[in-house]
Amino acid sequence: MIGSFRSVLRLSASAAALMLVTATAQASSFAIRSGQSAEGLGMAYAGAASGGIGLGAMAWNPAAITMFPGRQSHWSATYLGATAKYNSIVGPSAPLGPSDNLGINGAFIPASFNVWQLTDRLFVGFANTAPFGLRSKPGGSDGIWAGQTYGRSATIRTFNVAPTVGYAINDWISVGAALQVQYGQVDLKQATSLVPGSNGVQIRGDSYDLGYRLGVTLTPFTGTNIGIAYRSGIDQTVTGRLVRYDLGGLTFPVKANLKLPGSVVFGLSQVINDQWQAHVGVEWTNWARFGTIPVIRRADGVTLTNLRFEYKDSWYFSGGLEYRYNRNLTLRAGVGYELSAVDVSSRSVFVSDNDRIWLSAGMSYKFSEKVNFDLGYTFIAVNKARIAYGPGTAQGGPLPLTAVANPTIHIIAAGLTYRWDDPAVAQPIVSKSGPISVRN
Repeated sequence: MIGSFRSVLRLSASAAALMLVTATAQASSFAIRSGQSAEGLGMAYAGAASGGIGLGAMAWNPAAITMFPGRQSHWSATYLGATAKYNSIVGPSAPLGPSDNLGINGAFIPASFNVWQLTDRLFVGFANTAPFGLRSKPGGSDGIWAGQTYGRSATIRTFNVAPTVGYAINDWISVGAALQVQYGQVDLKQATSLVPGSNGVQIRGDSYDLGYRLGVTLTPFTGTNIGIAYRSGIDQTVTGRLVRYDLGGLTFPVKANLKLPGSVVFGLSQVINDQWQAHVGVEWTNWARFGTIPVIRRADGVTLTNLRFEYKDSWYFSGGLEYRYNRNLTLRAGVGYELSAVDVSSRSVFVSDNDRIWLSAGMSYKFSEKVNFDLGYTFIAVNKARIAYGPGTAQGGPLPLTAVANPTIHIIAAGLTYRWDDPAVAQPIVSKSGPISVRN
């Protein structure tokens, strides 16, 4: 057991290091949903809270770890490719000319999940994830474009480690909790004039802060799993610097409080027969707490500027089906619809977000009782995202800018689950098919 424990630590530490690679957001605003599980990606994350997406379910509901017996780990690697262009117009009707590219490149998102069954009812584990992330350059690689006074580039990175505990009270109810230890980094740049190559302003900083998750799973009937969980918001008190390159590199130590959202998630997984299983999910995210963020000079508490977001709460709905083709191969598909946290009054040039539809498909193949491989794919179609800036608008600024983006996103993920123990010995208290009678 000690040897397998060390192996898990080494592999998870490698995934943690890679997770600092920036991810382009694909859930509402700059949240990242797709990096959590290849199995879940194949069903648009339907049934995530009820344990229907494999070990990655612990990223939504810590109580779900009681569904996974013995000692096992899951590693996933996700590639996210997003494309969008702003077709821009400056002034009432004067076309700018060629479209300005958002400059979004592909992003790699790793994650890992681990669980140890200590007794027949007590489970512990930990997860490494990247819950929020963004990389956006509206003007392409050089950041030069018509709206550069509203933003040249934005990078947001997060890395989250979650020690988790789950306890099965009896055969039909389990509870769980997880501590969220989160690192965040922010880097924002904008120009101070429309002159190509002009100097501008940069805000850069980072922070470590804490949050938590609480969850419960219920199995009222054989083959029916229900899950509900709460993730707390995290206040990232970012400390860093504001640099005025247009004033010769004048630098101010600053701080800003980023109130990242909490969420409530519900899931239902239902076995239909020996081959078919259905999953649904609903997720509410409290983006409304992400409003205007003062950037404060640390020396005297003076507000140097404000970052205006003024988001609203978002909702995500999903449904999926799994078909067990044979003993080793399982096929799945899902669909999701997300109501965005932003609209034309709050949309920034960095986040060309709007309501979106998910179309997903995937498969799992069991090589042995110890090794399982997952593959998932999702296409996300985002509604046209319009921005309208100028005097008197929410984003402010003296220069008028009207633009429309047409974002599309392709995501592919692969995952591997490995059992470190003998699967013939340990049995879960609750499986994807419902409670079982034999436990060790």
